[in-house]
Amino acid sequence: MKKGFKHLCRVFVAVLLIATIVVAAGCKKKQEQADTEPGESSSVSTDPGSNSSSGTDLDAAPPDSGLGGAANAPAVPEFAVVIGSDPDTIDPALSSASDGATLIIHGFEGLCSLDKDGIVIPAQAESIYISDDGLVYTFILHSGLKWSDGSPLTARDFEYSWNRAIAPETATNYKYMFDLISGYDKGVLDVTAVDELTLEVHLVAKTPYFMELTAFPTFFPVKEDIIKAHGDAWAIKPETYIGNGPYKLIEWVPGSHMLYEKNPYYWDIVALGPERIRFVLMDDHNAMLAGFNSGAFSFIDDVPTNEIPALKDRNDFHIMSQIGTYYVSFNVNDPALRNPKLRQALTLAIDRDFITLNIGQAGQIPAGAFVSLGIRDAALGSSFRAEGGDYFDPSGAGYAANLAKAKELIAGLYPNGNIPTFEYIYDPSTQHQLIAEALKKMWADIGVNITTKSQDWAIFQNTRKNGDFQIARNGWLNDYNDPVGMLDLWITGSGNNDAQWSNSKYDSLISKAKSTSNQAERFRYLHQAEDILFDEWVLAPIYYYVDLYMLDPSVNGFYASPLGYKYFMYAYR
Repeated sequence: MKKGFKHLCRVFVAVLLIATIVVAAGCKKKQEQADTEPGESSSVSTDPGSNSSSGTDLDAAPPDSGLGGAANAPAVPEFAVVIGSDPDTIDPALSSASDGATLIIHGFEGLCSLDKDGIVIPAQAESIYISDDGLVYTFILHSGLKWSDGSPLTARDFEYSWNRAIAPETATNYKYMFDLISGYDKGVLDVTAVDELTLEVHLVAKTPYFMELTAFPTFFPVKEDIIKAHGDAWAIKPETYIGNGPYKLIEWVPGSHMLYEKNPYYWDIVALGPERIRFVLMDDHNAMLAGFNSGAFSFIDDVPTNEIPALKDRNDFHIMSQIGTYYVSFNVNDPALRNPKLRQALTLAIDRDFITLNIGQAGQIPAGAFVSLGIRDAALGSSFRAEGGDYFDPSGAGYAANLAKAKELIAGLYPNGNIPTFEYIYDPSTQHQLIAEALKKMWADIGVNITTKSQDWAIFQNTRKNGDFQIARNGWLNDYNDPVGMLDLWITGSGNNDAQWSNSKYDSLISKAKSTSNQAERFRYLHQAEDILFDEWVLAPIYYYVDLYMLDPSVNGFYASPLGYKYFMYAYR
């Protein structure tokens, strides 16, 4: 997910996923002992609609499942929080930024959700059955589900919404996420509403992270009649922004705030905390901190870089680990940037130690690859990053050698010294600005000059997406604990492939990885794919993310998910 404002990731190894859901959901049947591959589960119950196959039965968690504890706490009239400025979009199928996603999860809900520990639990689904071969998922919805306008919600809404997400006219950045479902290549997903409460999904191969995807915004249901009546405008007006989540949008004043209130038709309304949540829209970090210190805001999702040393001793300041990478995007189709050796030189010339210690100041780790720390590999307890290693030495100790190699590459590329000047763009943030200034100096040391330009967040996202740039600030926080969540970005035509890069061998490796049920083979393909990224130096990784935020100590029940979303719906004092 594109990194606009910071968010928290807690890591849970996928091998524990299904078993943990069973425990969290209070499954009535005891799980049998069995040897399983990561993401598999034992056969413990009968798959509905079949007399011959069996699978895992997951019953939904009760309303007091520990999501936030708000059900037994006094109602809070309103929380005012800051997660960013005006979102680019809050259409679940179109959003690919963490701030927009936080807004979406308050207005919508998927078949599954994430609890306070980052564990996937049933949400709109009451029960989930998985076939023995891991290829068929059957979701049984809660009876009586409704949209926020009071109209019925059925399994057909999920069938429609998932197919809408892959339709060419929708143009979602995340279309590729659905290619693990049969029928994707034909343009019609093998997703069937068997009846009003039953959704059956057929996968191409065993997919350890599929349950996590059903908690992801792109897989949320949207209301067909509203979208057909209002087109793209449905998601910009409170009166047409009809969702199925815990809250509903009742007011949006651009540049000021978005106000949500409890959805009276939400199936688990008893678990909710504040009556209203006011998302104040701003990106001025100094103003955010001033508002937090004055008590105007209960939460802010970033702080001014120069204030970090003074804030570290406060109990309301939080630094948390994340799964994601801050990096530089090169537009590989720009005539001046087509040579991989130039991109390699620009990558090696970056002093990551200086940036993390003097600008980041919060424990960011210099990055020597793209796939982040904290992501599993094939074997239980293994790490993708440890298995794959670095593609160059990102440490301070390795910088002198990197710089020498960068100068050698530049001298070979431009023997006459006629090096073009490049433009580097970034979105408003003190930290992004300071990093831009640092890169300008570092690249000047190898004879490459750049100009820098800041663009408003919503404009900036579209500038990158459309390829209207040369070099740009970028960042990605993984959407689930699997390396394909980061490597999927770079397939040809991906809506998140800001570099505009295309490589048929890379595409083939990702396709192979997603079509095999053999986990060792799958991860081998994924490592080979990442190798190609650095054979061609498509991007310049800078550091692995941490999350910085301020939270009023009197607030309980707030949490953040492995996807980076901030959950305020269960908050209370």
